[in-house]
Amino acid sequence: MRHLKSSNRRFGKSTAHRKAMLRNLVNSLIEHDRIVTTYEKAKELQKLADRMVTLGKKQTLHARRQALKVIYTKDSLHKLFTDLAERYKNRNGGYTRVMHIGNRKGDNAAQAIIEYVDNDVREKILKQKSEKERQEAEKKKEADAAGKD
Repeated sequence: MRHLKSSNRRFGKSTAHRKAMLRNLVNSLIEHDRIVTTYEKAKELQKLADRMVTLGKKQTLHARRQALKVIYTKDSLHKLFTDLAERYKNRNGGYTRVMHIGNRKGDNAAQAIIEYVDNDVREKILKQKSEKERQEAEKKKEADAAGKD
């Protein structure tokens, strides 16, 4: 029977390897606001990343020391306790989202994007796309104008 047993994924790795992998992933997520990984890793990372944001919102020395067990770069820790804590001060959980993006070509593993909600990364990408489309339209106009002359 599996009463009261959590469904932690082991990924075929030892405990130390698994913890190190998740620490690396959470540091990358904090640094970049959005990363691509396998779906299973993203779901495990989501638990840890949400816990880190909750610690960041507490703004206590004890919370900072608890976060230091997982986050080992000063830049990531600073971003967690300043930027992310400020961004999610009125939110009571659900700081990350996981989205399927299809399967990886080599081994057919399910891939996913994990990102912080309410971030401006998506807006930046959409802005870059719209700017690129505008530039392409201008080039097309110039080419049409040059062809008519």
